[in-house]
Amino acid sequence: MLCTRRTKTLVSTCVILSGMTNIVCLLYVGWITNYVANGGPKVAESGGGAGGAGGGEAERKLEEDSKGETLRIIERLDRLESVVNEHIKEAPLKDGDDAASSSDSASDSASTLFDRWGHDLGPESRRVALKKFRYYGYNGYLSDRISLTRPIPDLRPDGCRNMSYSSDLPQLSVIFIFVNEALSVLLRSVHTAIQRTPAHLLKEIILVDDHSSSLELKEHLQSFVDETNAQHGPGFVKVVRHDKQEGLIRSRVSGWRAATAPVVALFDAHVEFNTGWAEPILQRIKEDRTRVVSPSFDNIKYDTFEIEEYPLSAQGFDWELWCRYLNPPKSWWTQRNHTAPIRSPALIGCFVVDRRYFEEIGLLDEGMEIYGGENVELGIRVWQCGGSVEVLPCSRIAHIERAHKPYTANLTALVRRNALRVADVWMDQYRSHVYMAWNVPLQNSGIDIGDISQRKALRARLKCRPFSWFLSNIYPELRSYSDTVAYGVLKNSLRDNLCLDQGPDTDNVPIMYLCHGMTPQNVYYTSSQQLHLGVLSPTIDDDDNKCLVDVNSRPRLLECSYAATKHMKLTWTFSQGGSIQNMESQNCLELVESKQSEFTFQLAIQECTDQKWTITNILTVLPQ
Repeated sequence: MLCTRRTKTLVSTCVILSGMTNIVCLLYVGWITNYVANGGPKVAESGGGAGGAGGGEAERKLEEDSKGETLRIIERLDRLESVVNEHIKEAPLKDGDDAASSSDSASDSASTLFDRWGHDLGPESRRVALKKFRYYGYNGYLSDRISLTRPIPDLRPDGCRNMSYSSDLPQLSVIFIFVNEALSVLLRSVHTAIQRTPAHLLKEIILVDDHSSSLELKEHLQSFVDETNAQHGPGFVKVVRHDKQEGLIRSRVSGWRAATAPVVALFDAHVEFNTGWAEPILQRIKEDRTRVVSPSFDNIKYDTFEIEEYPLSAQGFDWELWCRYLNPPKSWWTQRNHTAPIRSPALIGCFVVDRRYFEEIGLLDEGMEIYGGENVELGIRVWQCGGSVEVLPCSRIAHIERAHKPYTANLTALVRRNALRVADVWMDQYRSHVYMAWNVPLQNSGIDIGDISQRKALRARLKCRPFSWFLSNIYPELRSYSDTVAYGVLKNSLRDNLCLDQGPDTDNVPIMYLCHGMTPQNVYYTSSQQLHLGVLSPTIDDDDNKCLVDVNSRPRLLECSYAATKHMKLTWTFSQGGSIQNMESQNCLELVESKQSEFTFQLAIQECTDQKWTITNILTVLPQ
């Protein structure tokens, strides 16, 4: 699947790095390293607290001196270094390449793989293990030494074990998509599907090989298929092989075309099925064929292959259309029944659907490239066109979340293209939110999203509801940014190669930095005359957006809701090619020369000197 999980209070989010390239990220890390070496900015001590009494801890941090500056920057540096390492590792080794010869240092990968495993391995075994880890993104060495039918803990809620199901449930075809998967991982997926699915319900298994180069996925896999078909009957396991790499999206459609059972289950090829996973899903689809159903997921740790239980979650997305785990809706909690289906705005990636209904609803959008966004698009489409999406607590699948993604080295660009395609077909006036989140102009974006006429015709033919209905009735947790009047990068005419940047996360101090157009430089100006900087906060359960605030004549970034509650100075007049002036202090955000700054200038709030600022995209007339 495309997604990983980060746990927050009552919310589990699915966070994938977006908008960063290796080169610029390395430049960013280099700047922060230099920033630490030079002791950071010299900020004068300040007197009284802004915003009146009651500012509390947040204001104390704003006024404290720089004693903790270096530690905070080092923390930021550590995070950015891990980002760079993950980007570098996204490009896989070719089969047979030696890990030691890769551009990524062996010690970096070893520090991840051997943190919790492999301390007793000899040098040669460590080398082999590291090579497999670099190639697959998980511990292929360990997988090869684990039983293909190992038991895993039954993590279903207690009530699931006592449920009964119809005796005439429909049969299913289980479809696995893979490219250069470890053979043992693929076979474990197949073996557990056979072992933990009632034989009368499992009609066939379809393996879609998206042009793998691995030799063992040819002869050795075919031997397994022949042996299994000799035992279960001709055609029980089918193999579909692509003569070129089509990507996950089109591979899933290939699997669907080969399937013959009434229900199809589309899965990644690095999963393990738990006891009783199939019956609750087939029961729900038997009752209503327009339901698209996802099991609940647990994690197979990429290094130790231990099973980690995940909390029950719905599946949603942010405005870049990266998938996210969500807290189940309030309506589910009020039932006080942890076996009940969970209404879900979208899908994480693996799902089960009536085979004919899947065709009627438009399959997956084959105009998308490789993978990314297709799961979100399917969820939106199903809901808007009369179906439903749900997650079943009584059906649990364990899934490997890779340490790095070998499928493609250019995932972000693909997801952006796919996301804009979804926005233009399904999101009506809210398409602007996707373009804003990706910092792409609404008109003439320069990104070719392909021909969408057939998808628009599908929407018209199915008489689908508007996206506003979806937001109101299915995904009310998703924040709306309809008050945005301008967005993009913000530049000052004194140095048009520098852009306003949120700087290190923990400092709340905006900076000017070389323009790269990535998330830390995204600026949003609202009809309420606030300037938001950084990522758009996706849901109402997430941390609030950061607003530019005048704190004792110093530019700071604070959560917008906090600054508004404390009546702080967070409203600004701005006109394209004009000044940025705080409405309360009447001072302006400007650049001042500084020998301490790497780029000669730093931000200040001072008496206005008619400096000129421009933002990339104007949506409507700016408020005055």
